[in-house]
Amino acid sequence: MNEIQARSRIEELTREIDHHNYRYYALSDPEISDGEFDRLLKELENLEKEFPQFAFPDSPSRRIGGTITREFKTVKHKYPMLSLGNTYSPEEILEFDARIRKIVDGPFHYVCELKFDGVAIGLTYKNGRLFQAVTRGDGEKGDDVTANVRTIRSIPLRLRKSSFPDEFEIRGEIFMPHRSFERINNEMAAQLREDGYNEQEIGEKLLKNPRNAASGTIKMQDSSVVAMRNLDCYLYFVLCEPAVFRTHYESLIAAREWGFKVCEHMKRCSGTEEVEAFIRHWDTARHTLPYDTDGVVIKVDDLSLQKDLGFTAKSPRWAIAYKFKAETVCTELISISYQVGRTGAVTPVANLKPVHLAGTTVKRATLHNADQISKLDLRIGDHVYVEKGGEIIPKITGVNLSRRKADALPVEYISQCPECHTPLERKEGEALHYCPNINGCPPQIRGRIEHFISRKAMDIDSLGEGKIELLFDRGLIHTPADLYRLTHEDLLGLEKVFQPEDGNKVRRISLQEKSVEKILKGIQASRSVPFERVLYAIGIRYVGETVARKLAQHFKNMDSISHATVEELTGVEEIGEKIAESVYDFFRQTSGMKFIGELKKAGLQMEVAENATTVVLSDRLAGQAFVISGVFSNFSRDELKALIVQNGGKIQSGVTGKTSYLVAGEEPGPSKLEKAREHNVPVLTETEFLTMINRK
Repeated sequence: MNEIQARSRIEELTREIDHHNYRYYALSDPEISDGEFDRLLKELENLEKEFPQFAFPDSPSRRIGGTITREFKTVKHKYPMLSLGNTYSPEEILEFDARIRKIVDGPFHYVCELKFDGVAIGLTYKNGRLFQAVTRGDGEKGDDVTANVRTIRSIPLRLRKSSFPDEFEIRGEIFMPHRSFERINNEMAAQLREDGYNEQEIGEKLLKNPRNAASGTIKMQDSSVVAMRNLDCYLYFVLCEPAVFRTHYESLIAAREWGFKVCEHMKRCSGTEEVEAFIRHWDTARHTLPYDTDGVVIKVDDLSLQKDLGFTAKSPRWAIAYKFKAETVCTELISISYQVGRTGAVTPVANLKPVHLAGTTVKRATLHNADQISKLDLRIGDHVYVEKGGEIIPKITGVNLSRRKADALPVEYISQCPECHTPLERKEGEALHYCPNINGCPPQIRGRIEHFISRKAMDIDSLGEGKIELLFDRGLIHTPADLYRLTHEDLLGLEKVFQPEDGNKVRRISLQEKSVEKILKGIQASRSVPFERVLYAIGIRYVGETVARKLAQHFKNMDSISHATVEELTGVEEIGEKIAESVYDFFRQTSGMKFIGELKKAGLQMEVAENATTVVLSDRLAGQAFVISGVFSNFSRDELKALIVQNGGKIQSGVTGKTSYLVAGEEPGPSKLEKAREHNVPVLTETEFLTMINRK
């Protein structure tokens, strides 16, 4: 392909991809499959790589981010970005309407729109291209977050038609869809559990609600992380001089044609009766939406009337926000059950009489710990008030004391483990109770074995949770080391029927010839897993993948780690006292050392393979040092590490002035990103790294 052909094809692909982005993100009406879209995008990326002189600055291939913003520049709003006055009752809407009719002579319309629970944003376009994105800030000035906003696929980088003004601003709300919020929290929680954090600690570290998550994400300094969080945006107000529309409603219809995502749930209303009907409908229907909305915005439609009505010091007189009340239901507390995790942490769960709340049926709610139960002063049989925190997580907020039975007794927190009946312990300064019977409590034992075989640890994918439970129930495994003593005769013909408590379909596991061979083959292959993953698989509390790798690289073998003092352990980069004490305590327990001895006898890797033969693919990365952080789509961090070495590069455990690049996946370590900024180290996404080594 010559340059003329390449330029023409790049222009054609850019137009085509922009069109399909609009169909998918703005209209929710895609014309092609995801696979076809990916093929077009890949072709564009390859052509831009070969002919970079023809790549557009706002090419759709650049949505993945990668820009590091050290400090967000403060920008003065051309038009003040005021907040809306709030109302909470139909009576207040009538008062709002009456105030307007004192000034406006004759009939007029309102436009009702959903009020999105996110982050307000002002987007400036010049000649049809996104020029600047600024947050609300204090209403007079906001932060320039353009680099991050460019990663949001529902925000067009260039407009579709030529009817737009040469320069204008459009305002809207950036939000995090429920799907993205739940995915991020599920991934974070899974990783934290693997690292030994209890449910209380995990709850404190997770994103609290979609609104706060969106607010925090849009101000992240690494735009590649913003891109991975899949934010969305609805636009709802066009500002330009001179005005080119007669009504607000017309401006939104035009904005949609230009390429903006404008919410389909808006309505032009002729009076307060229609406004109130719209509110009543969405007070219930909002729970079916894939994002949070906390009210309805009511605006005078005629733009000339808006100008006549003007503003107060804080808000426009021609608009008001009706706020939905947080939905609360009252239901009966049937019982409290107690769950035991891998680390022995006990978490109480409220079992409720099923009740419909915010679009779902709620049967259970977390109670966190004994202090929370005491604070609520709960009794079994109480009628409790339940809300959804951030419209996502059910929580008990109080008790209807008027319905409490006279003979109801306060809940007494259990003193023994619900599984093995061992007396529980509660360490000073900790909120949770623990079962200390680490070697005899079934859920702890099963949990440790399930962690041991997980993908990021020993990666024995032929064994799943059900098979582990089957082997444990038959007395074949009690520790992960027992896996290496299993034989063909032990496994063949074993079966178990699982009857789920939640009424889901009954599941049956039966180990026949092929599945037995696969299990034994997977166990045998795990003997070659590198030492740092063996260290992670052991399940020492707070020792996640990164900590295990740092300890392995520093001490080189298991014996050195087992003899290290707390002071020596804290001498390793990023290893704090809490982690060091946990590691030290593990190797001072007879059971811990016995377990390590059994793993050694089974032939697992107990030291860093210093002289391991490395396959050489190229010298593209020769002389360059890399640090890896985060979770990646196509590779594990070990696989990325191997790719770097195979292409001539070196691996560093932490970012220093000698680091060439930080390769960051989703949820990279904040300290690594901060050090990368301090040392001016470029941050690469997974795609950019693969481009660097020319591997697609």
